[in-house]
Amino acid sequence: MKDRPNIKFGTDGWRAIIGEDFTFDNVRACGEAVARNLIQTERADQGVVVGFDTRFGSKRFAKAITETLNSFGIKTYIFDVPAPTPACSFSVVDQKAANGVMITASHNAPEWNGFKVKSNSGGSAAPEEIVDIEAHLHQVLEGTANRISASQAQNHTFDVVTSYIEQLRRVIDVEPIKNSRLKVVVDSMHGSGAGILPAVLNGGSIEVIEIRSEPNPDFPGMRQPEPIGPNLKPLSSTVREMNADIGIALDGDADRLGIVDEAGIFFSTLEVFSLLTDHFMGRKGETGGIACTITMSSMVDKLSKNYGAPVFRTPVGFKYVGPTMIENSCSMGGEESGGYAFRGHVPERDGALSGLMFLEAMIMSGKRPSELLNDLHDLVGPHVFKRVDVAYSESKRTAIANKISSALPDSIGGLTLESCDRRDGVRFNLSNESWAVVRMSGTEPLLRIYAETPDEASLSAVHADLRKMLSV
Repeated sequence: MKDRPNIKFGTDGWRAIIGEDFTFDNVRACGEAVARNLIQTERADQGVVVGFDTRFGSKRFAKAITETLNSFGIKTYIFDVPAPTPACSFSVVDQKAANGVMITASHNAPEWNGFKVKSNSGGSAAPEEIVDIEAHLHQVLEGTANRISASQAQNHTFDVVTSYIEQLRRVIDVEPIKNSRLKVVVDSMHGSGAGILPAVLNGGSIEVIEIRSEPNPDFPGMRQPEPIGPNLKPLSSTVREMNADIGIALDGDADRLGIVDEAGIFFSTLEVFSLLTDHFMGRKGETGGIACTITMSSMVDKLSKNYGAPVFRTPVGFKYVGPTMIENSCSMGGEESGGYAFRGHVPERDGALSGLMFLEAMIMSGKRPSELLNDLHDLVGPHVFKRVDVAYSESKRTAIANKISSALPDSIGGLTLESCDRRDGVRFNLSNESWAVVRMSGTEPLLRIYAETPDEASLSAVHADLRKMLSV
């Protein structure tokens, strides 16, 4: 008899390999857990939005969820086509639903799929709600859940893309962008963000060229659809060949952003969020504060002091960032992986909106991406960043976790340790305004090592010391 699957909701939902743990039975069990939680909290009459991306089987898994929810008397609103995760987040608010469920594994490799839960605010479900859903899931999988009788509810298919595009146009004034003469290359990475930015910006003098726009669940040419430097060589080369002004990349479910400048040079995710922070506060006058994870750049702290706005640090994951944005009326939210959120929209990552914000920064400043980055470094000083992901076998998980929890060096890479933050793994705050974070991924068997320093030599030294300390 097969062991009961160990389904855990990590940093952003539950993810597993299709056909192994990610099966129809387990997906239906997750759907039932959501249903039972809504019934227990007396929110079942509000319904649930169910979305899906371009991954293998996503639409069929989404249909299985609607059937499960409907059988518990909960009405559902399902996408008519594959669409971005932020479209699901917005639709929860637009439909006044109690929850959203999105079938996607975001940036994971092709063999993965996932189950994300959205709150009624459109953000990632808060940790407290996930704990309740997991408790119901445990009972469902054990066969100990109480019997619930309910009348069959209806499933409604709706036009998700049109309403989402209309929302983006409400959040940001796209007319100046549309009427610019910018040449923009968009890399959709064969994911669900294909066609969104061209549709938002059509009808003007801007030229938008889209590459890798055909849906393909194999995500050819990349290990996984994550908008990081090694995966964006086609985007960089196209920007150079077309003499474009900028390259914009969206990950597999289009909630993350990657940027390459007019020379095809990749900007780190920390540089992009810092540039957007400078734009949102400096040019748009938004000083309501910033919610960001412990892996976000120290440039944000310098910008917050410059503009008189507070910074609220959280553990990794938008399930922490989103609620912190709401609680503190923040203007922005962001995490190191390239997910950024803005006031006026849902408190959740949105790759397309983030790309539009970057284009707005170019229009309002009249500057190219490289010039914006130079201006940022003139303001806050030079910063270089690197993240390394190290795969590990499950047998080593406990040993690695113990090393992380007990690590307390006097210095790292020649930089003195000034303080530690252990809310998620450990963040080492180092001298010379440098920092490093070591934590275990909440969605994959990966050890993540992050560091930011003023120069490449220090960065290399910090990473070398951390890997030696952890024996990886």
